Amino acid sequence: MNEEYFSKHFSLEKVSEGIYVAIAREGGGAVANAGFIDLGDKTIVFDTFNTQQAAEDLKYIAERITNRPVSWVINSHWHGDHIRGNRTFKDSNIISSQITYEKMKDIHPSRINKQKNDIQGLRNYIHSLKDQVNQTNDIKLEHQINFLSELEVSLLTLELVLPHQTFIEEITFHGSQRSAKLFTLGGGHSLCDAVLYIPEEKVIFMGDLLFVDCHPTFFEESNLENWIHILKKVGEMDIDIAVPGHGSIGTKTNLSKVVNYIADLTVIARENNDIENIKLPHDYKNWDSPEIYQQNFKMLKEILNC
Repeated sequence: MNEEYFSKHFSLEKVSEGIYVAIAREGGGAVANAGFIDLGDKTIVFDTFNTQQAAEDLKYIAERITNRPVSWVINSHWHGDHIRGNRTFKDSNIISSQITYEKMKDIHPSRINKQKNDIQGLRNYIHSLKDQVNQTNDIKLEHQINFLSELEVSLLTLELVLPHQTFIEEITFHGSQRSAKLFTLGGGHSLCDAVLYIPEEKVIFMGDLLFVDCHPTFFEESNLENWIHILKKVGEMDIDIAVPGHGSIGTKTNLSKVVNYIADLTVIARENNDIENIKLPHDYKNWDSPEIYQQNFKMLKEILNC
């Protein structure tokens, strides 16, 4: 990509005609992936990152490349790393599912207020980490410091901007060169996950239903059975490129890998009670964020009540 389109928060990749993916950089203010689609006469942005700084870079680049303002912005689900940049796009039409809207409205105001009221605590914590990194030169610690510093900057002006429009099952955007279908098959990773399919280019933005070569995150709200169902249904579609919420750009194969991961971990959780000594299966040894595996195992034990 042109140097003009560089961001410290993400790397930009053109994956197909009119479709650009922003892959989060470690230690930046993005945290999750996002992207934008040039429909020919209108532009869609998919997700808005964890901070306004990252969202501002995305907006600037999208408008420079398409030579027009962003028309629509999609929030794939309610988690903060996908919606906290909404303020940057408050002049666009922000869209989410009805359930996502309700969760954002219910949970984020108190969560954001709590973080804003403890900025000094965050600063103190960053300072303590800087003391550690001076002694260890640990690159992961440096990434964490950079991430927390971006969070600190964002909190000063962070404002929750809710979607302006909601949908129940699906909505289609028509452009002069390509169309895009936004739809949800219910909850998998979160209580409700929306995906965006661009049929002319055979590209789908999956949000956090898809993690590529990194451990997907399970939460108490996750519906693992439906998560598998959604991935299998999407796998039947005409797709060449699948954009994950976290990790590098994927294909249909990566959808199957997440299905297998959930199925494998479910079996392991049913058969094992020794959480502390649970071993990482060989198939997932090279995936990023291996520490998530044990967290997922514990969460699965709770979800399965076993």
